[in-house]
Amino acid sequence: MSDLNRKWLYLIVLSIIWGTSYILIKKGLEGFTPIQLGVLRIIIAALLLFIIGIKSLRGITRQQWKWIAISGIVGSFIPVFLFAFAQTQIDSSIASILNSLVPLFTIAVGYLAFRITFNSNQLLGVIIGLAGAILLITLGAEINPEQNYWYAGLVVFATICYAFNANIIKSKLYDVTPLGIAVGNFAIMLVPALIILPFSGVFEAKVTGGENFLSSLGYIVVLCVLGTCIAKVMFNKLIHISSPVFSVSVTYLIPVVGIFWGVLDGEKFTLGQFFTGGIILVGVYLVNKKKKAPQI
Repeated sequence: MSDLNRKWLYLIVLSIIWGTSYILIKKGLEGFTPIQLGVLRIIIAALLLFIIGIKSLRGITRQQWKWIAISGIVGSFIPVFLFAFAQTQIDSSIASILNSLVPLFTIAVGYLAFRITFNSNQLLGVIIGLAGAILLITLGAEINPEQNYWYAGLVVFATICYAFNANIIKSKLYDVTPLGIAVGNFAIMLVPALIILPFSGVFEAKVTGGENFLSSLGYIVVLCVLGTCIAKVMFNKLIHISSPVFSVSVTYLIPVVGIFWGVLDGEKFTLGQFFTGGIILVGVYLVNKKKKAPQI
């Protein structure tokens, strides 16, 4: 399979996996607090990644470990908790919509911090996709006026973290295998997670004896296997064979999947939001569209 076909395949699969992650987080929060969910997600995912890819850490240099540590904290550790706290106040579909801000921040961070250039098609695509996301958010606010949108700021901050991570992987870790990056990220994250775990209250009887304990734990395990382990490696591969901006364009498709699951779970959705989802897809197309070579 060519890199062109492979990157579109990864984009679609990742959009399905990560679009489903928000409803899994919502279900996980039924039995756990945001802190508990976050540390369990990191520890379970780390153990799974160690089983399948511990050998991938061989050959990673000290300089690369520095960037892997930064990538792990910025790209996974912080966002895990930000999304968990945000979804205690806003719908899973709204969280997935807000995640569409990532490509805009990726271009800004890439240019300002890493001097990565972008073309007019990419900029236009990001603007159109962002406009569609903003419209979706506006419609969602009208439908759910009771939601606390201050917590939406946590998701916005998480998207900035994702933007930094995409640029770090592309510019600083391009010669480390995708699996090596993922395992290295969680090897770093495992240390603070294990420190936090005994203080999180996850072992208290009111948690382990709760009616949603087993079901929520099951959702978290599925979230770790699909949304963290498989998706993390696949996303790193996507960055290696494409640009940072195209890689995070997956966030344009995530809202479609996120809203679908939200509706099934009883969250409100309108026809207007459906059409604005089409605007987001136009943005994805333009981000990937290459400029034609000038005719001579």
